[in-house]
Amino acid sequence: MRAKDSEADRRRYQADLAQGVERFLQPRRTDCPWCASTRIRVLLHSPEFVQHKPGRFTLERCADCGHVFQNPCLNEAGLEFYYRDFYDGLGAELCDRVMDSAGLCRAYLRRARMLPPGTEPRTWLDVGTGHGHFCRSARQVWPNVRFDGLDQSESVLKAQKLGWIHHAYQGTFPQRAEELAGSYDVVSMHHYLEHTADQHRQLDTAARVLRPGGHLLIEVPDPQCLPARLLGRYWFSWMQPQHLHFAPEANLTRALQDRGFTIVAVHRRRARLGQDFVWAPGLLAGNLHPPVDRPWSPRRPHPGDRLLRLILLALAVPVMPVGLLADWTLGLLSRRSNTYRILAALPDTA
Repeated sequence: MRAKDSEADRRRYQADLAQGVERFLQPRRTDCPWCASTRIRVLLHSPEFVQHKPGRFTLERCADCGHVFQNPCLNEAGLEFYYRDFYDGLGAELCDRVMDSAGLCRAYLRRARMLPPGTEPRTWLDVGTGHGHFCRSARQVWPNVRFDGLDQSESVLKAQKLGWIHHAYQGTFPQRAEELAGSYDVVSMHHYLEHTADQHRQLDTAARVLRPGGHLLIEVPDPQCLPARLLGRYWFSWMQPQHLHFAPEANLTRALQDRGFTIVAVHRRRARLGQDFVWAPGLLAGNLHPPVDRPWSPRRPHPGDRLLRLILLALAVPVMPVGLLADWTLGLLSRRSNTYRILAALPDTA
């Protein structure tokens, strides 16, 4: 990143922040967006842990259905502000390295192999594909399938240029419903639904885009898992403010069945993704002294900032092996994981 680019980014962010971050939120709702119950309670408050952009966010839980949601929720301006420079721009290189890590590459293959034996898909749409890493890996399992990708960011165009997907659709999934109706044998949504404002509409679109007999593959964080309860705001998968909604497995299963889907398989332990306890100390250290060398920081950095961050991170490092042991033990003993994966099928009307 050139100095002049950094200064231009800083001016743009500071102009946005001068108007206050409260404008990035919708009015707070008084009922559950999943079941309309008014029995909702505050679960936790959280800052933005990854980029450390200004703002404080609230997650609430429905006492009746267990749905967890951001309340008040980001509006369109908020989504643009907090997604900016995360998957593209300043954060593109780091995001690409994370998505290409060995652990995630193994997860991509496990997802692709979830289709039942004898399935012979020809077309596959990966919704929220990002840079297309899943499609690139899934070709090892399904070499004769045409993989297309959809995403709101420009990363999907890069994926097509690299040849990791056949065709790129940039925009929102519901916007493409009519254009793509009945076009795909498989639709996948890996850690996508939690980013969307209306999960019911996303499922409706998936049912419309699939061919009869087609499969829908969904993977999302589990808001009922033990790490989420024990770590509170320091459970990485809460990932505020990007993750707007967290549907428990029972809710998502019922919603799929209401749309005519049959549940083919559910993976819990095999869907485990990443570590929970090992990253919590790093999140805490970063929250105690966020980096100030970012264009959205309210002040300029000084030499002591880097030293203080290094000290805090150094203090967090000895705790990480304990977290690693806790993650390993929990993975060995628990039948649940931090993630669940559902494969569902539409009836074959033919």
